[in-house]
Amino acid sequence: MTTRVQIPRLGWSPRAHQMALWNYLHDGGKRAIAIWHRRAGKDEIALQHIAVSAFRKIGNFWHCLPEYAQARKAIWTSVNPHTGRRRIDEAFPPEIRESVNDQEMFIRLINGSTFQCIGSDQYSRTVGSSAAGVVFSEYALSNPSAWAYMRPMIEENDGWALFITTPRGRNHAKSMFDFARQRDDWFSELLPVSATGALTIEQQRDALEEYRALYGSGAGQAAYDQEYEVSFSASLPGSYYAEEMKQVRDEDRIIDVDAIPDRPVMRAWDLGVTHSTAI
Repeated sequence: MTTRVQIPRLGWSPRAHQMALWNYLHDGGKRAIAIWHRRAGKDEIALQHIAVSAFRKIGNFWHCLPEYAQARKAIWTSVNPHTGRRRIDEAFPPEIRESVNDQEMFIRLINGSTFQCIGSDQYSRTVGSSAAGVVFSEYALSNPSAWAYMRPMIEENDGWALFITTPRGRNHAKSMFDFARQRDDWFSELLPVSATGALTIEQQRDALEEYRALYGSGAGQAAYDQEYEVSFSASLPGSYYAEEMKQVRDEDRIIDVDAIPDRPVMRAWDLGVTHSTAI
């Protein structure tokens, strides 16, 4: 007797703020970067998309965390607090599995496709493999060399790549987001908590108050702006001149200045050991 199983399982459907990304991926989109606030359901939608993709096309699909050890905590053993079920079990229920290797965080599905959690810190372990789809979770904290290595595999297989993250300053994730915004063949989206309604006003206020209590008023506000308002300009703990540089950018005081021909330009730096850097 044949058993029909609907994917996604267990009545899952995208939330309102997830629909644009879900529709893009569901319609066959190949490249996407989603800069979403904390607790917006980034990994949730990524896992569900992998499950659907694995039954549309037989292949290997990877969920990549910054570090291999993080993958077990954040994905493999993580429990959805709203349902009490492991996120892996929600996306890949037993009915669609052929076998599971817990040590390798590997699932072989009944149609021959595979799913595996990996880490960008050990991307060389994928040597000799091939992938039809990859998710880079917390991409701002990942080793960007991992994507440079995997990209030819994805390209050869006409596969897809999804980058999900909250900001960590103006690093490679910001550069990729800026690149994607200018491309017609990419999906790019920046979603602060003020735009999604995923958290109540009370929850937002509690988070801000907690950050301020832990880090102080200025640094706490910066941490909240980074995690919940997805600000690339929010100061990172320990960074010099972060608040001052944010103000400079906000006031549009960064300009291009042409050098004077035949006149030397000299800069003097005191890098600072027991005090702040001086220029």
